[in-house]
Formats: sequence, C-alpha cells, structure tokens
Amino acid sequence: MWKVAMSEEVGKALQSVVERVNQAAARRPKTLPAVPPRLVAVSKTKPPEMVVEAYRQGHRNFGENYVNELVDKASDPLILASCPEIRWHFIGHLQKNNVNKLLGVPNLFVVETVDSAKLADRVNSSWQRLRGASTQRLKVMVQLNTSGEQNKHGLPPEDTVSTVQHILSHCAALDFLGLMTIGRYGYDLNLGPNPDFQTLLGRRQQLCDGLQMPLERVELSMGMSTDFDHAIEVGSTNVRVGSIIFGNREYPNSATNTPAPSPEKTAKSVTEEAAKKMQHLTVSKP
Repeated sequence: MWKVAMSEEVGKALQSVVERVNQAAARRPKTLPAVPPRLVAVSKTKPPEMVVEAYRQGHRNFGENYVNELVDKASDPLILASCPEIRWHFIGHLQKNNVNKLLGVPNLFVVETVDSAKLADRVNSSWQRLRGASTQRLKVMVQLNTSGEQNKHGLPPEDTVSTVQHILSHCAALDFLGLMTIGRYGYDLNLGPNPDFQTLLGRRQQLCDGLQMPLERVELSMGMSTDFDHAIEVGSTNVRVGSIIFGNREYPNSATNTPAPSPEKTAKSVTEEAAKKMQHLTVSKP
C-alpha cells in the first residue's frame, strides 16, 4: 500500500538529487556548452503513485527500460489524470518488433536507444504512419557501446558519424537529439575521469566537426545514480537516476525478501560515497 511516509521520502530524495545536479553543473568548465542538465527520474519497477508524487514535486522527465512496463505505466489512469505534462524517455534496448507498441505511448518524449541505421529506419517509418498529418518529429538519441562489452547494446563508436548522417538525411520524421551511453558498471572514479564518458565526448566532437554542427546542438545522455555528478561535470546534458530517488528496485522473482532502504537513506548513502570519490578526482577537459 502507498503510504504518506514514502511520499515524503520521494520528495526529499528528489530534492537532494536536483540540488546535486545543479551543483555539478556549476562546477563544469566554462569551455563546455552551457546546456542545463536534464534529470530523468527512472521509475523502473516502481508504482504509478511514486511517479505521481515526483510529478507533484515539479518533476516532468521520467525514464523506463522496458517497453511493456512503459506502455502500462504511461497508460495508467492515475498518471494520465495527474501528470498531463509528463515526458517519457525510453532508455532500454528496443527490438524492432516492439517499435509500434513503444511509439503509441502517450507523452513519449524521446527514444534514447537507437543503435543502428536499420532501427532508425523502422522507428522513422512507424512514426510517419502513427502521426498521420501531424508534422511533429520524434526525438531520438543514438546509443553507443563505449565500453566494448558484448553484453551491452549500442553502436560501435566508429560508426557514430555515418549513423547520425543517415538519420539526418533519410529519417525526416525523426529529430536527432544527441548521443547516449550506458558504459561499464562500477567504474572507480578514484582512477580518473570515466573513460566511457570521455569516449562519448570525443565522438560528439568528431560528429560536430564532420557534420558542421555546433556542440550545443548535440546532447549527451550519460551518468546514472552512482556517477551522475561526474558525468555532468564533464559535459552530460541528460542523466538517468533511479534508485536514489525511488529506492532500490523490487523484482517479483527476487531471491530475497529483504526490505529495500528508503529513497532518502539511499540518496544519503550514495551522496556520501560520491563525495569521497570526487575529492580525489581531477576533471580533465574533453
């Protein structure tokens, strides 16, 4: 059951993360584009009531990893009635057979995980059919596999320019927003700037040089709960944060029944850990 106490915890945790986002943005080098970072609250496995509470706190951008969960949550009567200006980000792997289902989501703002020209073509043609006479284009990001891990989805970094060029030239229904990466989990910031973030920064520079685009025209979606401060400092314009806002995720088939810590406690714990790492980190220019 939804409890008032949990409602208060979500509000406090969200406020804490927003403050950290703003502080990290203030620490960015002046050489970086002055694009205010967007906080995407990832509500995976969480009930609609939590989304509504964060919305009531003034938040508008929310992310989901799975098409079916996004379809169900975005179509929930409570969210439809309470969150008319919500903006949904799809941040999980998108299979071609789920494109039509995803694009029917109410208030879909951006698909962050286009990882091939073929998928871009499928999304483009589906959006053209669904939008009818509307001239509204669908925002998309191109996902790169910056870590080179086989279990990670994403485009090989060396294919960035050609894929974005394809979208710009052949996908008239799509609005290219920027580049996205998940990166390797658990990178220790004591070792220096995250190499996945540096790779994404480098590919953006290459893209902008090759296609004559200003840097501020290409957003960067990188950084999650454990490293979003650093991601913003080095240039991220879009961070995806879930557990420290909503608490640890709960899965139906989990092997344990240990209660998850509250969002406020989780946020405090991660904040303290991040602060220790940031003390030893020297941010290098991209």
